[in-house]
Amino acid sequence: MQEVWTLLTEHSLLNITLAHWLMAVIALFMTVAAQRISLSVFDRMAKQLASRTKTQLDDVLLAAAERPASMFILVIGLLLTVHLLHPPAEIFPLVSLADQAGRIIAIFIGIWFLWRLISGLSAYFTARARETDSSLDDQLVPFVAKTLRIFLVMTAVLVVAQNMGYSISGLLASLGIGGIAIAMAAKDTIANVFGSIMILVDRPFTVGDWVKTSEFEGVVEEIGFRSTRIRTFERTLVNVPNSSLANMVIDNIDARSQRRIKMRIGLTYDTTAAQMAEAIAGIEEILTKHPGVDQGYKLVKFDEFEDSSLSIFLYYFSSNKVWAEYLQVRQEINMQIMELLESMNLNFAFPTRTLHIEKE
Repeated sequence: MQEVWTLLTEHSLLNITLAHWLMAVIALFMTVAAQRISLSVFDRMAKQLASRTKTQLDDVLLAAAERPASMFILVIGLLLTVHLLHPPAEIFPLVSLADQAGRIIAIFIGIWFLWRLISGLSAYFTARARETDSSLDDQLVPFVAKTLRIFLVMTAVLVVAQNMGYSISGLLASLGIGGIAIAMAAKDTIANVFGSIMILVDRPFTVGDWVKTSEFEGVVEEIGFRSTRIRTFERTLVNVPNSSLANMVIDNIDARSQRRIKMRIGLTYDTTAAQMAEAIAGIEEILTKHPGVDQGYKLVKFDEFEDSSLSIFLYYFSSNKVWAEYLQVRQEINMQIMELLESMNLNFAFPTRTLHIEKE
């Protein structure tokens, strides 16, 4: 064996010893085998890891990394083969050329992985966007994906140019000045884009919600990429820029789970204390027995002696937030209270004034 190795080290081909040729061939063979094995192992491990989680984001990541990882193994193996071959630099500088080409190819592999990852995430979030009522995310996902791809290509060009020995400082300065000019010209559009993103992330409302601000009140009809359309109760249509809407204090009326009912009932001053106590108890019983009243919190209290009436304060919640159902509950409660007070011969008070004339 020692004699064979000595023979390989003493003889050469193209100024490269046979030993280096043999090690290079073995490294190349092992690289091809490792690439094939890694594809099989990677696929099996990806399926096992993805099956343990509920989210599909890990599936997207593993699918994007599979082929670039295989190509990266091949590039590393080829570089190792060239280094093992190690031809004389004075005859042919193969090692330096391979190192430079390897760096550039590795950059392209990284860009390829990120491109596949953006495509996978775009498809994933597009499918998720179809499940929502808003059309904003349907428009936003392709826009963000396209913007990331453009940024990725520009970055790849700059990095490759720098690795090839070109100076990119002047190009970066030009891009910076151009970016500032574009940003100044499109600042309103950019503000609306970021406003759309904030609305999409925070979700202060969705299509169909009744919203109220200091400037308008109505139902959200459409959440667009630049503005949001709101139909007011006067049937007019308000287009609000998303940049302004993102900075407003928004009261989402439909976000509540119940509707509050707050009112007062005034009885005349000829009502006795016993009648007042009986009326309060009767109203409490009406609220307790009605199926449309939420039993979590309610108040029936005799709270004030007003100018023309004895005031009973009612505070309770409708268990249904739908406007028509809420009004139906309120109407039924009011009717039952009227029937109760009529059965007790009690009268509702209204503003009155008694005038006494003194005789001389």
